[in-house]
Amino acid sequence: MSANYDPVQVTPLGAEAVQAMVDEALRAFADAKTLAELKAARLAHAGDRSPLALANREIGALPPAARKDAGARLGAARGQIQQALAAREAEVGAAELEQRLAAERVDVTVPVDLAPVGAVHPITALMDALGDVFVAMGWEIAEGPEAEAAWLNFDALNLGPDHPARGTTDTLFVGTTENNIVLRTHTSPVQARSMLDRPLPIYVVCPGRVYRSDEFDATHVPAFTQIEGLVVDKGISMAHLVGTLSHLAKTMFGDIGVRIRPNYFPFTEPSAELDLECFVCHGASVNDPANPCRTCSSEGWIEWGGCGVVNPRVLTACGIDADEYSGFAFGMGVERTLMFRNNAADMRDMVEGDVRFSRSLVGGAR
Repeated sequence: MSANYDPVQVTPLGAEAVQAMVDEALRAFADAKTLAELKAARLAHAGDRSPLALANREIGALPPAARKDAGARLGAARGQIQQALAAREAEVGAAELEQRLAAERVDVTVPVDLAPVGAVHPITALMDALGDVFVAMGWEIAEGPEAEAAWLNFDALNLGPDHPARGTTDTLFVGTTENNIVLRTHTSPVQARSMLDRPLPIYVVCPGRVYRSDEFDATHVPAFTQIEGLVVDKGISMAHLVGTLSHLAKTMFGDIGVRIRPNYFPFTEPSAELDLECFVCHGASVNDPANPCRTCSSEGWIEWGGCGVVNPRVLTACGIDADEYSGFAFGMGVERTLMFRNNAADMRDMVEGDVRFSRSLVGGAR
């Protein structure tokens, strides 16, 4: 027998002691209800500091004849513990998975959106709504190119060669100024094209994008949208213009008043500015200094666009007999209309492509 053999020291290697360790490990595994608890039990009974692992270190203290029996006994015990641990891990893991699947159950029969939902841009929706007003009255939608001949953009509309709008500070030219091709500064060239191409009488509305050499800020963008209308027929007067615009305003803004005040435009004579009654204070702030209105600056009216009777020179330039026919025209910015209808304070929001802006205005509807 080895001189290092100590019966007290190797007592844990006895059959009863080893079985007690196995029984304790099996109870701990059975009591574990979650994988986390089972992990703690594994470390306590099958880890490097577990009773069996510590007992295994005592084998070296046995005489050679006893080591084989003790090693076989401990090996069988550790194998039994590992089998019990694996079985319990499978059982507890399956139970946890079942609970998780039940908690995360999804009704696959419910319809879902497989892609983010977009929105019609408010400007597009508003142009469609404006166009629908005139189509309902029997008018036609007219369109034209955005890169336009300078003659149609200026000369045909009575804007002579020296008019300041023809300078590069206001107008974006395609190529050099000698090319006489511009990015249209208004949709009025579509009116000129309509007078040149369409049979009389003419009732058209012209929505579209226009371009000007403007700063990019809260109230200006270099590319924006306009809608213009043109009527050329016999016996047309300013009264027809006022009636048409009153109908448009009431359709867009509800029960609201309009007024026209004298102004000057080269392509209409007489010309006027179209104002809307302030839809916030309805004019009450004019005589109530204690309650000023930020929307109309307490003036009671808000400028919406320009209008007037078509200048006879424009009719003549487009080949129409100004002695027999007359007409009216008007135009306003779609972005400005959207700002009035929806209190959109910054025009930059309209061009930055954020779908949240489009959704917030519900496609341009109030």
